[in-house]
Amino acid sequence: MNSEVQYGKRLELKQSPCPQFQLQSRFCSRDTRHGQTSRFPTPATVVSTGSALSPLRFREQLPRYGRTENGGRAGDKSASDYRHLYTPSGARGVNGVYEIYETSSKAVAAYDAAVYVWNSHHRKMSSAPLNPAVFYQALQDSGINFFCGVPDSLLKDFCAYVTQTVPEKNHIITANEGSAVALAAGYHLATGKTGMVYLQNSGLGNTVNPLMSLAAPGVYSIPLLLLIGWRGEPGVKDEPQHITQGRITEDMLKVMEIPCHVLPQDETKMKQLLSEARHHFEEKKSPFCLLVKSKTFSACKLPAQPPMFPLTREDALVKVVDCLTPNDPIVSSTGMLSRELFEFRVSKNMGHSRDFLTVGSMGLASSIALGIALNKPDRQVYCLDGDGAVLMHMGALATIGQRGLPNLRHIVFNNGAHDSVGGQPTEAGHHDTLSIPNIALACGYREAFSVTTEDEIETGMKRLVSQPGPVLMEVKIRLGSRGNLGRPTRTTHENKGDFMAFLNS
Repeated sequence: MNSEVQYGKRLELKQSPCPQFQLQSRFCSRDTRHGQTSRFPTPATVVSTGSALSPLRFREQLPRYGRTENGGRAGDKSASDYRHLYTPSGARGVNGVYEIYETSSKAVAAYDAAVYVWNSHHRKMSSAPLNPAVFYQALQDSGINFFCGVPDSLLKDFCAYVTQTVPEKNHIITANEGSAVALAAGYHLATGKTGMVYLQNSGLGNTVNPLMSLAAPGVYSIPLLLLIGWRGEPGVKDEPQHITQGRITEDMLKVMEIPCHVLPQDETKMKQLLSEARHHFEEKKSPFCLLVKSKTFSACKLPAQPPMFPLTREDALVKVVDCLTPNDPIVSSTGMLSRELFEFRVSKNMGHSRDFLTVGSMGLASSIALGIALNKPDRQVYCLDGDGAVLMHMGALATIGQRGLPNLRHIVFNNGAHDSVGGQPTEAGHHDTLSIPNIALACGYREAFSVTTEDEIETGMKRLVSQPGPVLMEVKIRLGSRGNLGRPTRTTHENKGDFMAFLNS
């Protein structure tokens, strides 16, 4: 199900192509699953358009699963305390429309809890995950044979299968999502065929320009199949950098007039949806989107590769940070690196005020660091970056190089992979033909070099600080992270406040 509950607005209870029901309740300002509720005086409207989740079924579930405002189960009260929500005394139904005029926080909490439990029940009863091989074959049968994009954690199993199966000519992992749209457009212009562009919804913003000014029906009318991992899906717990994007993903696609459907796990329904997409490509000749929810695909992993370099990212990170002074601010890139930096500070009881963790905004950490260095000339600013992030917005290297700031130090941890989303390779892994230091030098950095061992890192850090910036040090590392790596426990707003206070101290 793909709906939201909003107090005072309609809720459409539609039968989903795939029996995984998702509802985000906004009846309460806080999580009613823990018995915390708020009072609202306005009515809500419930529209029942399918048999999967009817008001009658809600009424039956309330006495059993609902929670009262003090946290007790609704079953502890009489069923009549809640049943009036769905009877003529509390609602009037015309053609499946029920207007609820309940102002009791108990009833609101009970309704919300019933929705949540019913969703959870159907999640457990949902069909088995979709086999990536089955989906790939269905795509081929639909005429999709070209794949490009930026990997995502929700797509990692499918991406792993594609990486292992599709010839290199027909599968390209691009530097950013906008480039993937352009690449698929070029494929269409050369072949007349439709390609797939895969991405995380956080990268949807990077696609807006080429989708609207290149692929749109009113411009060049380029058909392409978007496969988008739906991080921050409403009603599903996720990290703060995904919540807003997840909430507006469908609305963004709607505004861009791109048809959008959740990819079913059921094989038959999946093939029906691909048939609908193919018909759209033939008739409309424009983009069509499949949204992928968490755990849609069954497991598929890339084979382990023998390590090329001695250090893990975490080992190298610890060595780098140990070489810094207590007055040095750090801007760390998205992904595992920021998580490892946070846990290193915890292990040393250091606090976190020196570090700005760029938990989202992939590829933009160096630009954040540049903005700080411009306005804090008395501080030595360090950007701890990743190879995939550098590639995503490589133009920032030219901006940094041409500003010539003496207080900016750029350290790139290069494992040749998108480590946090499945270990898909990046172009930076081609060490014989691609050199990040050489690119930095060409962009105007005063010095750029590579290191691989702890001793080289220690020597490199001395070299880094002994001359004016901008200076770049590439640390070549092996792929992977420890399995028990946690996530930051301080909020993004706390991180921002602490860091700003540190910069102004």
